Amino acid sequence: MLLVVLLFGIWQLYAATAGPGPDVLPTPLRVVQQGWGDRENLLANTWPTLRATLIGLALSVAVGFGFAVLVDLSGLARRAVLPVLVVSQTLPLVALAPLVIVWFGFGQFPKILLIVFVNFFSTTLSFVEGFRSADPDSVALLRSMGAGRWRVFRTVRLPSALPYFMAGLRIAITYSVVSAIFAEYAGAEAGLGVYMQFAKNSFRTDLVLAAVFVTASLTLTLFALSYLIERIALPWAFLVRAGEASR
Repeated sequence: MLLVVLLFGIWQLYAATAGPGPDVLPTPLRVVQQGWGDRENLLANTWPTLRATLIGLALSVAVGFGFAVLVDLSGLARRAVLPVLVVSQTLPLVALAPLVIVWFGFGQFPKILLIVFVNFFSTTLSFVEGFRSADPDSVALLRSMGAGRWRVFRTVRLPSALPYFMAGLRIAITYSVVSAIFAEYAGAEAGLGVYMQFAKNSFRTDLVLAAVFVTASLTLTLFALSYLIERIALPWAFLVRAGEASR
């Protein structure tokens, strides 16, 4: 926190004294003032981005979990699916986003689709690694007691994967907001990406930076919420990590 305050202080001092001018590099104080003055437009464009981000995240988790279960249960699926997932992540977002807009229009759906495409790999991989981390002794004990594959999965493998999933979710959160804004830049009816584009075309650097501040705030808020969810839903994992950190 102190580092953030220091960086903003340096920015304020430089922009106010030796900077290239408020039209090129406004001070943080000016960014806050102008953003607050245009808060109605900022808020109106924040909701579409936030809605697309949350829906895209939820679908990414659902798709990633489905692929991970398929990979975990079938060696053939592991060999067939994982290479395709890796290749899918090599497609450049800068080329994919305009194509998605062309194919599916300017509504919410292309933004959500792009978020899912960007994030399902990280959620799939986090679940796969989590399933592999299951204690083999616990698995062997359950099987010796007659437990079937699904009972072992529900009792041991799924709980083992949840902390890994939370780590993958945090990665997905950061990419989700960026993906939504990138899709809005490529073409959308509303959103922070659209707001930034209009502000840029009007040479309002201060409003562009105000939207950047809102974007960063959204990402940090969702990131912090993931820890809160983990602490509530997985208290045992939170306590284990806290104990390891205190050693």
